[in-house]
This record gives sequence, C-alpha cells and structure tokens, in this order.
Amino acid sequence: MKLYNLKDYCEQVNFLQAVKMGLGKNQGLFFPVNLPTIPEKEINKIIEMDFLSRSVKILSMLIGPEISIDNLKKYVYQAFSFPGPNIVPVTKNISCCELFHGPTLAFKDFGARFMAQIISHLNTKNSIITILTATSGDTGAAVAHAFYNAPNVRVVILYPKGKISTLQEALFCTLGKNITTIAVDGSFDECQSLVKQAFNDHQLRNQTGLNSANSINISRLLAQICYFFEAYALIPKKQRKKLVIAVPCGNFGNLTAGLLAKSMGLPIQSFIAATNANDTVPRFLQSGKWKPYDCISTISNAMDISRPNNWPRVEELFSRKRWKLNTLGFGSVSDKVTTETLLTLQNIGYISEPHAAVAYQLLHNQLKEDEFGLFLGTAHPSKFKNIIDKILNINIPLSETLKSPSKLPILSHYMKPNFEKLKHFLTS
Repeated sequence: MKLYNLKDYCEQVNFLQAVKMGLGKNQGLFFPVNLPTIPEKEINKIIEMDFLSRSVKILSMLIGPEISIDNLKKYVYQAFSFPGPNIVPVTKNISCCELFHGPTLAFKDFGARFMAQIISHLNTKNSIITILTATSGDTGAAVAHAFYNAPNVRVVILYPKGKISTLQEALFCTLGKNITTIAVDGSFDECQSLVKQAFNDHQLRNQTGLNSANSINISRLLAQICYFFEAYALIPKKQRKKLVIAVPCGNFGNLTAGLLAKSMGLPIQSFIAATNANDTVPRFLQSGKWKPYDCISTISNAMDISRPNNWPRVEELFSRKRWKLNTLGFGSVSDKVTTETLLTLQNIGYISEPHAAVAYQLLHNQLKEDEFGLFLGTAHPSKFKNIIDKILNINIPLSETLKSPSKLPILSHYMKPNFEKLKHFLTS
C-alpha cells in the first residue's frame, strides 16, 4: 500500500511506514495512492461473509502484501475479539448502529486495538515506542486499554482538564504502569496542537520513538472501514437501497472511514456530518469559508473539536472521486436540542447519549420518506451517566467496565498547554 502526504505529494511511504510515522512532513496526513474498488457483482459475496472474515478481506485489499494474510487474520481476530456492531430499530425507517460493545464501550476500540496489533508487528527490535495522543473523551480509554501492559510501549495521553466525563476519565486515568495521562488546562484543540508540535520536532521524535494513536494514524482509519460493511450487512435487504448514515463528528475520522467504504463500492447513498456547537465544517459547507472559532464545551464533549484533523482527507477523497461536496449532508445541534432529542428518544423507547442524539436529530430532520437511515451510536450511555440520569430522570446501572475504575484514584499529571513543558516531560 502506497500513501502520500497531503501537504507534500512527493513524500510517499508504504503502510507500515505511515503507521510508524503517524504524520508526514509539515504535519501532513497520509492518504492512499490507490483507492481499491470492489466490482458490484463481488459486493454481495463480500456482504455475505462474517464480520471477521470480511474485515480480513477488506484490509488485505487496502494494505496489500506488506502483511501476510495469515498475520493479518491473526491481528484482526485479536483486535476485534468483542461483540461487533449491533443494529437497533428506533423508528419505522431509522435504526441505531451501536458500535459501543467493546472493552471501553466506544467505537474507538476497533481502531485502537487494530493499531496496537500493527505496532506490535512493527516493533521487531523491541525498542521503546512512545504513543502520544490527544483525546476529547473516548480515544484515551480505547488507546490506553489497547496498549496496556504492551512490552516496550509507553503511552502518553493528553486530555482537556474538566472537559470529559468523570467516567471517561476514570477508564484511562486510573491504569498506571505504561499508561501516563496528562490533564491539560485548555481545550482539545490545544491538546491536539501539542501533539502536532511534538511530531514536528524531529529530535524529539527520534529520541522518544514517537507515534500517535489519534485518527491521524492510518491504521486506525482503515480498521474503522470494516464496521461500515458490517452495518450494511446487518440491515434487511429492502432497507439497503437508499441508505443514509448520520455520523457524530469530532475529528472526522469516523466519517472519513465511512466515505472510504463508499469509495470501495459499498452502496451507501449518502452521509450526514453531524456536529454540536463546534460547527466549523457545517459553516464551511454552507459558506465556503474555513473559519474555526474557539472550542465550545458541550454535553457531547467528545465532539468538542473546532479544528478537525481529518477534514483534509475528506476533501481529498471527494476530489479524487470527483464527488461534489454539496452532496454531503451536514448540520449542527445545540445542547438544548440535544437534550430535547434525548427525551424524544426515551419516549419512543430508546435510551441514547448526547453524541448519538446529535446524529439522530439531523438524520430525522433530513431523511426523505423513501430513504432508510442509520445513526451511529459511538459510546455507551452509561459513560455519560451524570448527564443522562439528570436529563432522563433515570438511574443507568454501571457495568463492571465502569464500576471498578470509578472507585480508583485519578493518576493524571497536570500541565498548562505549553510545548516546552511537554517536551521536558517526554524526555525526562
């Protein structure tokens, strides 16, 4: 698999190099040179496969011979060793695709666990690797648990202090051992900026064996393509003809993966990019002007991102496929409307959480009568117990996944958003 740097087309690497590097020159994202397509007559055969076998097939088409089929099969089976997507009908023509049945109750388990397998494959010399990543909530837990106790891997996770839920924090800030967490006095965008600065420091990268587990890393992105195929396979055939998928968007990695699945031939009619008040992309799609504002804290905190990293990949894909950006659905939802939507969903018999509620609301508003809609459930409602219990006047029981960590002390360090301080921390 060949990939090129979106900021320097002359820089080309293979898949394993792209995974190891994370970012290219000038903090550029890597993007596939070739976009494989599955002939229409083959799609049905692939859809009939089971989730794990199909995932191996899809990833082998993308990655090519760099990883043997036997190894790839082993990595996929180990990474996806938890319940896959689950389709739950919500209304007559709308269902939720629940992606939160993994070990940290979030969709990011798919990408983080696959990346952990690839990093292990890469580290043949048993040298020390430092995984540096920023999280707005769910990435941190998925990455921490995927790499927990991994030999020769040090994980450092930055998150905005006081701006993720207490249960999200407990899931990854109580582990210790090879997992180090830093509460940054700032926004997610500032955390993400620190990560980018670290990758731009070549001496630091070489000294610490730096890598990133954000959705900027191509291994995470490719793994996520697989569950879009599974979601399609789980829908009754009569509902597949005009399928619209609403994706809660923060860093836009999830939407990028879905669009890549479509580019491979998966017959999804269209997508809706759903954001909260951090609406840089919806405003851009409406006005043509890229104008990020300061990040706003909302109850859908994992989407509190004003400068989404993966948007350049979305634009590149639309350009390469000669799709028109105006065919992409979009919209933003306020906290007030999100709250009302959670109550609406409860009244029709489905308990959701703020991120999925944002996607449901926009899907409900934009779906046409002859279309079928899926909105992605990206995190388990119990991860937002304080918010959900208050809004819905219920008491969501905590699973063991959340119950045990919630009783443990938070082990995080504290830091102002200062790169020199981070650099000193990483090298000390």
